[in-house]
Amino acid sequence: MQHTRRTIMIALLLALSLSACNDPSGSETVEGDWLIPKDQILDGGPGKDGIPALNNPTFVNSSDATYLRDDDLIIGVKLGDVVRAYPHPILDWHEIINDEIGAARFSITYCPLTGSGVSWNSVINGSPTTFGVSGLLYNTNLIPYDRATNSNWSQMKLQCVNGALKGTAIATHPIVETTWRTWKQMYPQTTVVSRNTGYSRSYGTYPYGDYRTSNSTIFPISNRDDRLPMKERVHGVIVGEKSRVYRIATFPDSIGTINDVLNGTSIVVAGSRSQNFVVAFERRLADGTELTFSQVVGALPVVMQDNEGTRWDLFGNAVQGPRAGTTLKPARSYTAYWFAWGTFFPGVEIH
Repeated sequence: MQHTRRTIMIALLLALSLSACNDPSGSETVEGDWLIPKDQILDGGPGKDGIPALNNPTFVNSSDATYLRDDDLIIGVKLGDVVRAYPHPILDWHEIINDEIGAARFSITYCPLTGSGVSWNSVINGSPTTFGVSGLLYNTNLIPYDRATNSNWSQMKLQCVNGALKGTAIATHPIVETTWRTWKQMYPQTTVVSRNTGYSRSYGTYPYGDYRTSNSTIFPISNRDDRLPMKERVHGVIVGEKSRVYRIATFPDSIGTINDVLNGTSIVVAGSRSQNFVVAFERRLADGTELTFSQVVGALPVVMQDNEGTRWDLFGNAVQGPRAGTTLKPARSYTAYWFAWGTFFPGVEIH
């Protein structure tokens, strides 16, 4: 019965979106100049802020997060000594969480339809803002809007695509997307977003039925690439006009590292299949030194060691050795479903 209700809800969302696209009044939402094809921008159904973003949510200790299962995915943030987890079971219903830690203001943006999670710097051109859910989709991916200028942004393109800030690239903060089990083992002091959000939602229930395992999408996409299973989660890196994905499933169960070069930039990618994470950083330091990395097993959150003997954690922080206190520059990267990478970056390389 529960599965049937979710299936009906998905069908209604699709019907609403298609009717809105055929309704002349609905076309007003995509007026103006866009950097993406306007005929591929769809109304997702609930309308602007119909999916409510959370602002400065409350947090609980890990032991009190009884609504989470060990295999639930979370987006983890660590700034200084502050460690926080933003769970998919909350983000599936809200898609954006606006938060701050100290002087850092950021927005966790997550699209359940493309499986893509990114932390955005919400200070743009020196002015702080927050993001909301526009209700629009491009290639079935979330289009957030900023509340300062009402500009629309493409989550996976990491760019403003309409409005006063059109063409502006978004700055990102490093995150780790992994399971709740892995995260709380690495950071037992973590806090996690509480279910007390002010909204009545079934946070223990996934709202899109069998979508995560099906070989289809709810909304149309402009390019289908069948080189990998549609819903396989992969970590992609973007350098200029080039992109490459790294399959979580091909990393060892312990820790694996890949020293690579993409579009002339030296990068290192570290990950674990069983612990379900991949992170990526640039290998060249500010002083010009280019490092080579190897995996460190059994020492999480430390994941790798460089050729000089320094050990680094999965946020790119040097925690022990001659470079202690240094931080690697994060690559422009995030995890998403394979079909989304193939759609947004046609011809994307597969490592």
